[in-house]
Amino acid sequence: MTKPMSGAERQRQSAQRTANGVFKAWEDRTNLVKNMAAEERAATDAKTAKLRALRLAKEKEDAEAAAAAPVLIKKKPVRRIVVS
Repeated sequence: MTKPMSGAERQRQSAQRTANGVFKAWEDRTNLVKNMAAEERAATDAKTAKLRALRLAKEKEDAEAAAAAPVLIKKKPVRRIVVS
């Protein structure tokens, strides 16, 4: 048979449960926020990698196009001196 709890013992256990509940809720919220931040970082990193790959591909295409294009030599304009 179990011994009946006194009022003070019940109050102490109730306070302990409340403290544990508050701590558990705080801990759960902290973990949720950390997981959300990690997911956002992963998404940003993936987007950055994709954009970097696209930029490098475009730069490569531009470099190949520039190498294949004929080189145009721009002549300096001839200055004519008019004497009157």
